[in-house]
Amino acid sequence: MDRRHFLAAAAGVAAGSVVGCGNRSGGGAGTIKIVSSMPRTGSAKGQTDTIVNGIRMALDEYGGEVAGLKVEYTDLDDANATAGNWTAELETANAQKAEADPDIVAFIGPYNSGAASISAPILNQAGVLQISPAVTWPGITKPGYKTGEPKAYQPSGKKSFCRVIPTDEIQALIGAAFIRDYLKKTRVYLLDDRQVYGKGVADLFETVAPLHVKELKVVGRDGIDTGATDYKALMRKIATEFKPDAVYFGGTSQTNAGQIAKDLKAALPGCPLVVPDGCYEKAFITAAGADAVNGLAYATFGGLDPSKLTGPGKKFVDAYKAKYGNNPEGYAIYGYECGKVVMEAIKKVGRKDRDAIREAALATRDFDQGALGKWGFDENGDTTLANFTVSAVENGDFKPVKEYSGDDIQNLQKH
Repeated sequence: MDRRHFLAAAAGVAAGSVVGCGNRSGGGAGTIKIVSSMPRTGSAKGQTDTIVNGIRMALDEYGGEVAGLKVEYTDLDDANATAGNWTAELETANAQKAEADPDIVAFIGPYNSGAASISAPILNQAGVLQISPAVTWPGITKPGYKTGEPKAYQPSGKKSFCRVIPTDEIQALIGAAFIRDYLKKTRVYLLDDRQVYGKGVADLFETVAPLHVKELKVVGRDGIDTGATDYKALMRKIATEFKPDAVYFGGTSQTNAGQIAKDLKAALPGCPLVVPDGCYEKAFITAAGADAVNGLAYATFGGLDPSKLTGPGKKFVDAYKAKYGNNPEGYAIYGYECGKVVMEAIKKVGRKDRDAIREAALATRDFDQGALGKWGFDENGDTTLANFTVSAVENGDFKPVKEYSGDDIQNLQKH
């Protein structure tokens, strides 16, 4: 849930909101700081609002203090109104801010995989723990995807990046299997936004479909201009020349998924559109218009829909609704989980020590203090959780229609 192309914009750190009980005059021995960096301006704001709310809920449970240290949290913006999305300049500035302030021991974010490729090496060199609730490009942590990954993000030789959400090689497999098994379609046209997350997940779809979903055929592919006002000509070409019975778009709400949905319906009425978790937000439905996606669009998401959570997950959802007066979007629980991992790592170390806190967080195993049940990080810093949900758009909202367990995913990978 990335992730994405940047436009040139003025550098500098956007003003972030600060909460907590820390010393506002620059910290000190008794103050420890946590920052987050996500697009807080533009159409992703609805989703990132709920992530930040989740982070705040986690930190609030400790009463502004952990291990005798006052905790100060700053919500940084890596987007601006000109771009309407994250920018390289702002993500760089946010990472450099964390690097320069010795009181900052953890960086939660970013939201976008492209942004992570920029901030990760800066934070790694500084020894700052980075934990993301949304970045899904596997190459940030795992080898075998792009040349130089993940070493490019680990210049210190140590690991510092981890995430609480499953990665895109699984998401692509789920998308392909869902099209074949649930939608009963076999001819897929691939579209992507030419960006780290969107192109990456489309590439993975094109790779895994022939390996594990053999009845599925990719009949064609194209990359879109995310600045275009419409895709009518492209959709007419797809309809007349390729005649797909399903379309998969690797992209996000911020890279024009809504317009893709509108123009697809006009050119190919009844043709389903399957999208990844970068579109699993109300902003996608709003941009497309409910009529263009009701009964036609489906979004994959790593984890369970908030309405399906039980146990500690349901407790989180109920507490969120009581505190904020509305339902959390899908990533909110991951923001909460990130906050809990950070606070428990600080608690375990018991002092202001970046390197020790980084190591403690990455050593997280059998973690059950959060809302996702029992899980841990593997040797790459990736979550051991592997559940996925596919939701349909119905009546202008997402409704979960299919869940995939870890066992389901393993069975798909065997075929």
